[in-house]
Amino acid sequence: MHIIERGVYRGPHLYSSAPMVRIKLDLGSLEDWPSDRLPGFTERLLAVLPGLHQHGCCFHEPGGFVRRLEEGTWLGHVTEHVAIELQSLIGLRVTRGKTRSVRGEPGVYNVMYVYEEEETGLLAGRLALQFVDSLLPAELQGIQGLDRVYKDEEEPALQAAFDLQAALAALKNVHRRKALGPTTLSLVQEAERRGIPVMRLDDQSLVQLGTGRYQKRIRASTTSFTSSIATDAASDKDLTKALLADSGLPVPKGEVVRSPEDAVRAAERIGYPVVVKPLDGNHGRGVSIDLSTPEEVTQAFAEAARHSRRVIVESCFKGRDHRILVVNGEVVAVAERVPAHVVGDGQRSIAALVEEVNRDPRRGEGHENVMTRMILNDHVLGFLAKAGLTPESVPAAGQVIYLCDTANLSTGGTAVDRTDDIHPDNALIARRAAQAVGLDVAGIDFIAPDIARSVHETGGGIIEVNAAPGFRMHLQPSEGRPRNVARPVIDMLFPRGTPTRIPILAVTGTNGKSTTCRMVGHILRAHGWNVGLTSTTGIYVNNDRVMETDASGPWSARVVLRDPTVDVAVLETARGGILREGLGFSECDVGLVTNIQPDHLGLKGVDTVEDLAWVKSVVVEAVHRNGTSILNADDPLTVGMRRRAGGRIGYFSLRGGADMPEFLREHIENGGFAVVREPGRSPGGQIVIHDDGDSIHVTRAAEIPATLGGLAEFNVQNAMGAVAMAYAQGVPVNVIRMALSTYTNSFAHSPGRLNVFDGHGFRVILDYAHNPAGLQALGDLILKLRQHHRRVIGMINIPGDRRDDDMRVMGALAARYFDEIIFREDPARRGRQPGEIVTLLAEGALAVGFPEDRIKRILEEDQAADICLGMAQPGDLVVLTPTDVEAMWQQVLNFQPRLATRFDVEIERAEEPVTSWRKSA
Repeated sequence: MHIIERGVYRGPHLYSSAPMVRIKLDLGSLEDWPSDRLPGFTERLLAVLPGLHQHGCCFHEPGGFVRRLEEGTWLGHVTEHVAIELQSLIGLRVTRGKTRSVRGEPGVYNVMYVYEEEETGLLAGRLALQFVDSLLPAELQGIQGLDRVYKDEEEPALQAAFDLQAALAALKNVHRRKALGPTTLSLVQEAERRGIPVMRLDDQSLVQLGTGRYQKRIRASTTSFTSSIATDAASDKDLTKALLADSGLPVPKGEVVRSPEDAVRAAERIGYPVVVKPLDGNHGRGVSIDLSTPEEVTQAFAEAARHSRRVIVESCFKGRDHRILVVNGEVVAVAERVPAHVVGDGQRSIAALVEEVNRDPRRGEGHENVMTRMILNDHVLGFLAKAGLTPESVPAAGQVIYLCDTANLSTGGTAVDRTDDIHPDNALIARRAAQAVGLDVAGIDFIAPDIARSVHETGGGIIEVNAAPGFRMHLQPSEGRPRNVARPVIDMLFPRGTPTRIPILAVTGTNGKSTTCRMVGHILRAHGWNVGLTSTTGIYVNNDRVMETDASGPWSARVVLRDPTVDVAVLETARGGILREGLGFSECDVGLVTNIQPDHLGLKGVDTVEDLAWVKSVVVEAVHRNGTSILNADDPLTVGMRRRAGGRIGYFSLRGGADMPEFLREHIENGGFAVVREPGRSPGGQIVIHDDGDSIHVTRAAEIPATLGGLAEFNVQNAMGAVAMAYAQGVPVNVIRMALSTYTNSFAHSPGRLNVFDGHGFRVILDYAHNPAGLQALGDLILKLRQHHRRVIGMINIPGDRRDDDMRVMGALAARYFDEIIFREDPARRGRQPGEIVTLLAEGALAVGFPEDRIKRILEEDQAADICLGMAQPGDLVVLTPTDVEAMWQQVLNFQPRLATRFDVEIERAEEPVTSWRKSA
């Protein structure tokens, strides 16, 4: 087997809306060895992973995958199911996967499966490959590319002799370090149930809920509403007690001490028994309770001082240990915490009993499981020694042996749900304690002989108030009813009916994406919204560019969605990001496809325009059911997406009046939504919205400055797409009309898209026409403009990752529109040799008869532009198609035209103007 590449889909993608790991796998000679041809393979596989019997596969019932194995299936498909099963064995809820052959590459497959946590999912794939390989006959074993593709993995590769337990231990180790803890996970899952977007912001537990201006953040149970002052107060136990005492709440007497001698004196003043604990500790570390002698206090001080410079000594409340969880001023759960303990059977030692208890699958390391494993550490040994016991002691049958004096779950304690038992007085005390400290989410440690009776009668009270309390004991108590304590936290952050996500408007297609996005952004800003926009020139918030980069991928989309100032996101969405990791959002409100033209073909498995349409359709498939998918009615491949598009279907079309396609006419007559250019007297016609039987005039195309009086038909089309998106998002028509009337083709409004400069005595057009379809659209405008110009000079290039034929077509098109051509090369040749691109471009022009002496081949972009500008005479039109649009625009502005002399003018008058190479030929 040979691993070609691996990737991670983090958002909706070609194969699913679920996040997936993808491994591109070449089976090589193993393509001839499906599972039914490998003697004993299926038996060995199922012997190690019997859980595969439950995989339904394409039959959607237990035993389905085994049936596929027996009938014969390929090893990529087997790897998929093994990766899923390995994750399931460590407790993850993953069940879905897909394996698809790569067209045109025999024996090559995309192996895909769902993951919960990314690093764990990646390792599961690696282990699955190694396991499947280990089951093969020796002569067929071997995985090429493993170390290259998985070079960043922290876990070492397992050897051919596959060890399931070692594999699961490696998976658990990665998951323990990378996965969200139980508290954060519960909040994330509750948010997802509410349909609230979730974005993890770091490798720990910092998570964003919601998007843009509506976002909130959590880290475990610390929220955006948690006060830093309150958190600091809760961490200072002496200050907490003072705040509670000043509120009339029951708290133990106590003193802060700095030496063991001070601790003993304080204990004697307070009166035994006492508690000694760190002033700012947590998780029960360094806490000793029920101390009755100076010696015990001295020893306890040393233990507490290991965790804090200051130690508190306080009176010891008698009773059971409870944790009361208060959220937004309300008690939402109560748990009685029982210290770690074992029950004797008269035969086994304490150590053996601990080992038996730790076999409970609910126990794990740290906070990963419902309960934590018990550990016979120094603190436990010391506690046992106080009772005259050792780990080798054999307790009598039924005798309860406690292993520590605190009841924290992190030390192996257990929890019993008491939410329905708490007395109203005790609940009131807990609520007031949270309010006194100022915490939105508080864990109140409460000692009471009986939680169902008021502590005013039984004695007891508050011993601690905790910021960022853990939810584990309430979510999955050892005994009693689990409590969904995440729900009140999410309800506090996002009260029912309040928005949680900003609108997302996504644009994809071959040409026109950037201009359409900028037009939409301009309209939405005119409507009063703060707009986050991504495009090939950068990331923008309103008119401010916050990052200069090609920002048409999923990472850039997430940047905008994380910005707390943004009201609406307008996202240019290119094919590369979709293929690499899917979309940067789970769903959008409006999705638009401009067109599908042959560009970027032959890359990443996209070989035909139909393949490209499949990739681009991911955007409209992600449209929310209450959203709108907008398709170019003049593009058959785009129209074909309507079967997969989400939400309401809308169209835009240049073909109004008698030329309107019949399907579009029926769509409008049936009350459908469309934006159409209807014929009119002025150039470009009129833009009209059809919706629910109404026809709404928006504007004349000629009144939009970016259309150059209606002549730039591609910008008329872009404007209609922008109108459709804005209208679908609820922007009033009068705002749309006004905004379009102020949208120009200036560099400030749309850098690199039909920018016009007339300051040198000749006209310069700067446009990023980087493929044949883009050049053809620009060329149609040039043909309309050339009657006003003496000559048309063009600087043309094409990116090096396009096919040879695409380059020749680009050259042939240039010959149709220009009198003089400078072919130049992209600074990033993308694997091409220097001069190779300009040679292919020139071949295309020469093939259609363009004169050789009117072609210049210049490799460097700035040099090519200088030559174009230097050749220009008054009345000429210079068209520059840049790669670095900003540098090129600055070069145009800085250009110093040669001053004409009287002699130059006389020579010019004497010569007959040449307006076309065809005329001069």
